[in-house]
Amino acid sequence: MQELGLIDYTLIRSSRKTLGLQINNIADLVVRAPKNLPIIDIEKFIKDKANWIEKKQALIKSQQLPETKYQTGEMFLYLGQYYPLAFKSKIQDICFDGDCFSATTFNRKAFLEFYKAVFKKIAIPRLKYYAEQYHFDYQKIRLKKQKTIWGSCSANNNINLNYLLIQAPIMVIDYVIVHELCHSVHKNHSRDFWQLVEQILPKYKASKSWLKENGYKLHNL
Repeated sequence: MQELGLIDYTLIRSSRKTLGLQINNIADLVVRAPKNLPIIDIEKFIKDKANWIEKKQALIKSQQLPETKYQTGEMFLYLGQYYPLAFKSKIQDICFDGDCFSATTFNRKAFLEFYKAVFKKIAIPRLKYYAEQYHFDYQKIRLKKQKTIWGSCSANNNINLNYLLIQAPIMVIDYVIVHELCHSVHKNHSRDFWQLVEQILPKYKASKSWLKENGYKLHNL
């Protein structure tokens, strides 16, 4: 739903009790509001936060990377490191040999398929390991490409993971997996939730910081 006022924004209403602002990865303003809160109150809140909004949008726009062209020598993230593309006439599907990506042709669709397939091989066994080791109950596992979140855990303990995380270091992938598994116990970000995350991953804050600082790079496909 798009509602226009002093600043363009997308309004999402729900049963929440408070107003919340979010600047997404393409610098758009998203406003989350209670169902019956008048627009005049919402836009007053936006006006009061105008300086914060402008600074946050400017920061995100400054982080936007050049358009990906899928050319020889172009660098791509994989498990936290950058590797170049190399065209090889005898390799049909994307192949990674530890030093570079190789294929006859490269494009966005092929890269997304490659990333999803590799992420599945890496992430699902790790999720199952943490679930068994720490006695978490979950239902289905889904791998998706999402713009604003890295993972989620539904009320029924279905786990969603953003397969673009294959570009992040293993410690970051583990953090998102553990984060969502902990939500199968605590459906919030309470002190108990974070204590459980820390019990499993004592250095989780480093992974959380990596995502905050580098997450925008994972969308540059």
